[in-house]
Amino acid sequence: MLKKIPKKKSLYFFIVIVLLIFFFYFQNNSIVTSTYTIKSDKLPNNFNGYKIVQLSDLHSKSFGNNQSDLVKKVKKIEPDLIVFTGDLIDSDRYEEKPSLILMERLVQIAPVYYVTGNHEWWSGKFNTLEEKLKSIGVQVMRNTAKEIAIGTEKIQLIGIDDPANVDESYVEGAKMEENITNSIKGINEETNYQILLSHRPERFSLYSEYGFDVVFSGHAHGGQFRIPFVGGLIAPDQGLFPKYTSGKYKSDNTTMIVNRGLGNSIIPFRIFNRPEIVVVILSSGK
Repeated sequence: MLKKIPKKKSLYFFIVIVLLIFFFYFQNNSIVTSTYTIKSDKLPNNFNGYKIVQLSDLHSKSFGNNQSDLVKKVKKIEPDLIVFTGDLIDSDRYEEKPSLILMERLVQIAPVYYVTGNHEWWSGKFNTLEEKLKSIGVQVMRNTAKEIAIGTEKIQLIGIDDPANVDESYVEGAKMEENITNSIKGINEETNYQILLSHRPERFSLYSEYGFDVVFSGHAHGGQFRIPFVGGLIAPDQGLFPKYTSGKYKSDNTTMIVNRGLGNSIIPFRIFNRPEIVVVILSSGK
């Protein structure tokens, strides 16, 4: 005969379950905003205080009806520019609608520049997705450079494809360098300040070698599970206890910002690693 569980223990068990559900929901759906200031004496004076919002790794996730929760937060920031650094969709559960709704609403706030992540290529559907993004006004950066001007002063925005579109993973490093080389061909030498959009943070040494002033990356999902005082636990292409998962990194004259992302993919939840909007404020001076 089964032993009856006391009512008090049943109540405690129920409360624990409810609290765990709330905890996991909060960790995976409550968006945090992280703000960084990057100073440089190379930055033209007209760009002092220029505000860039970075989003990354949505993986087709929704935040409110028609992405209203996410859009409201971005709109409140009043950005001059919005960049999206890959994995807009998820290759395993491909769903374009939430991603396209987000981008359609973002272009009404500020110009939106986007580069691919590995999931766009793994899905096998990027060609049609690219056309839809262009049709709603998203600037799709594919090993290209664009001048951003305020008055007569300019900075350079460079965006490269994720190398997951090559057949063999062992050539991805060479492909990334080729993409960078192709993207900076013909850049006006007078435009000194250069910002790179590239999905993968583990290639930081390569970005630094080319002397980019600022790099925006994603891909690492913040290490998925963040351990207090330690950092992220695991990340794609970096393995356990990855080096580049969240925040600001500096090498020589290059500063890299790694966004923890918004959605999840192979690992379906986050711990101590809430979805993130990154705000970067450019500042002229040392």
